[in-house]
Amino acid sequence: MQINVLRKDGRKLPLDVPRLRASIEAASKNLAGIDVDAILAETLKNIYDGVPEEEVGKSAILAARSMIEQDPAYDYVTARLLMGNIRLEILGEAVSQDEMGKQYAPYFADYIKKGIAAELLDEKLAEYDLKKLGAALDAERDLQFGYLGLQTLYDRYFLHVDGTRIEMPQAFYMRVAMGLALNEVNREDRAIEFYKVLSSFDFMSSTPTLFNSGTRRSQLSSCYLTTIADDLDGIYEGIKENALLSKFAGGLGNDWTPVRAMGSHIKGTNGKSQGVVPFLKVVNDTAVAVNQGGKRKGAVCAYLETWHADIEEFLELRKNTGDDRRRTHDMNTANWIPDLFMKRVMEGGDWSLFSPSETPDLHDLYGQAFEKAYTAYEARGARGELKVYKRIPALSLWRKMLTMLFETGHPWVTFKDPCNIRSPQQHMGVVHSSNLCTEITLNTNDDEIAVCNLGSVNLSAHLKEDGSLDADKLQRTIRTALRMLDNVIDINFYPVKKARNSNLKHRPVGMGIMGFQDCLHIKRVPYGSNAAVEFADESMEMVAYFAYLASTELAEERGRYPSYSGSLWDRGVLPHDSINLLAAERGGYLEVDRTERMDWNKLRERIKQHGMRNSNCLAIAPTATIANIIGVSASIEPTYQNLFVKSNLSGEFTVTNEYLVRDLKAAGLWDEVMVADLKYFDGSLGQIDRVPAELKAIYATAFEVDPKWLVEAASRRQKWIDQASR
Repeated sequence: MQINVLRKDGRKLPLDVPRLRASIEAASKNLAGIDVDAILAETLKNIYDGVPEEEVGKSAILAARSMIEQDPAYDYVTARLLMGNIRLEILGEAVSQDEMGKQYAPYFADYIKKGIAAELLDEKLAEYDLKKLGAALDAERDLQFGYLGLQTLYDRYFLHVDGTRIEMPQAFYMRVAMGLALNEVNREDRAIEFYKVLSSFDFMSSTPTLFNSGTRRSQLSSCYLTTIADDLDGIYEGIKENALLSKFAGGLGNDWTPVRAMGSHIKGTNGKSQGVVPFLKVVNDTAVAVNQGGKRKGAVCAYLETWHADIEEFLELRKNTGDDRRRTHDMNTANWIPDLFMKRVMEGGDWSLFSPSETPDLHDLYGQAFEKAYTAYEARGARGELKVYKRIPALSLWRKMLTMLFETGHPWVTFKDPCNIRSPQQHMGVVHSSNLCTEITLNTNDDEIAVCNLGSVNLSAHLKEDGSLDADKLQRTIRTALRMLDNVIDINFYPVKKARNSNLKHRPVGMGIMGFQDCLHIKRVPYGSNAAVEFADESMEMVAYFAYLASTELAEERGRYPSYSGSLWDRGVLPHDSINLLAAERGGYLEVDRTERMDWNKLRERIKQHGMRNSNCLAIAPTATIANIIGVSASIEPTYQNLFVKSNLSGEFTVTNEYLVRDLKAAGLWDEVMVADLKYFDGSLGQIDRVPAELKAIYATAFEVDPKWLVEAASRRQKWIDQASR
């Protein structure tokens, strides 16, 4: 039976099976072990007479996709077949990958014009030398994508007009680069420089930057931190700000500690407050309603200090039982814990709870000053001088925190004192919370909403063949990345004035890393080992050194950030030096390796001479989506599973650890039985007897790695970082 295909121009033509086979062969180019005939046979099973041309491509994609669990190489075949469908949708005809070398440049100029005409792109992009930029597009880089990465870009990132995509991958990266280079003097050269680090997967900007750079609403920042005032105007102003910031893809961290606790006196009505929890329900529902422009779920995290009298009910917000009017199932929550609480836990002491309306200064205090004020309030409470006062065993509250964390995943555990004592900006105020991913630690107050612009270096792209870090390449990448992040501050669209004022005053950025687990796999080092801890230390020191160097180079070129004077940078105290400040405040309870490998004195002298362009430079973000896009392990996390199905807004995707498959093939162990065993044991090698112990150690999954190794690796990294890591 002959199968006819319905072309986009309305014509019906016989299915060209040899051409279909050739497209599958082209998608398999330079990939070992691909059964082209099996993909073709599965494709032909699922098409019918009169099938639209694009459905033939989709059938081939589904056929290849079903084989990903057999071999990770099929992941790339699937992505390349998807790329063929994308070209068909955008160019209106089937164009091979080989032909794209000539097609990209003319398409690119048309795409910019079309995007501007559709009121999607900034009209300033037309002022670039589009011929020069089009010539810089590297069509071969379309072959780097895995299926999950490319499908995610297609569904959620590529611009479209009435549902039809107009943006191909290299045009997408160039559009982002152009948006970030708008204010550069030699902007074509800078745009090409930015494009190269993005399209090579050496560095990736955060999702809001990828969404909005070069568009008419260039909200490029990832995180906003706010402090909520203790009155109705302030509370609902904060909720309004949440909605406006979330609309343009910003994630939110709200400090709710100033809001008075349940039972507190309300002077204006002579009544009693209902506390924080009812307002958090409104925040939760606002995050659901304003879902980041329809591109991803709204994301907000509420922070509360451990001494707040509503803390016990706050801990239960994510429970699935109880009064649903006092539950927040869609938002995140976090504890903001002072060191004094942990001391009381270790010493078996009691812990006192207050209302901030009666203890207003605790919110802005930390370290020894907090401890002094807190103990004074405890004495007043014991004398009956406070209307809201409760005393409980610190250990029982700590146990409840951990129980809720185990049961619901919330509230997260974050620490107030080290975030403030080590903050480079402690002269400008207090860090009252982190963000929804706990890596941002910036000051907030009634007049300033903290803003952070994120992006992450792909660490695995900076290893030499012998597994050592390529310091020269890493420095080049970080210098370009810091410039891109600094540019975001000036180009950014700020939905709220308080955010703009804060960002221009302090100019913080948050450059992180991803692909750490990939590096360990390449180096054949188990995550649970001293070698992994040493690599965590060495790699983070190098990233930090080059990041701070890049910022001081930008300061020499562009000037210091306005609030630099009086900062720890200005005082000659670098992030790893601030460990001494923390030790002095705590008077103990601090163990950290202090080894240095880089020439920090040289950098310290350079900062003394030129200052810093950015108040903060580093933050280790979770990189969930951008790691998917480029196909590496997220952030600094160990492998979740070696074979699993990942679900997101784009669907379900089979994810296979290609490093493991490579090693199992080399050992003659990769077969259908091994695939079945991995499925049965949830992607773990632990109970598969025929796998050597060495491979079990290297490919141990997140729940098999002793947490002490994650803590030690985090400790080694954190000493170099001027913010935090998730």
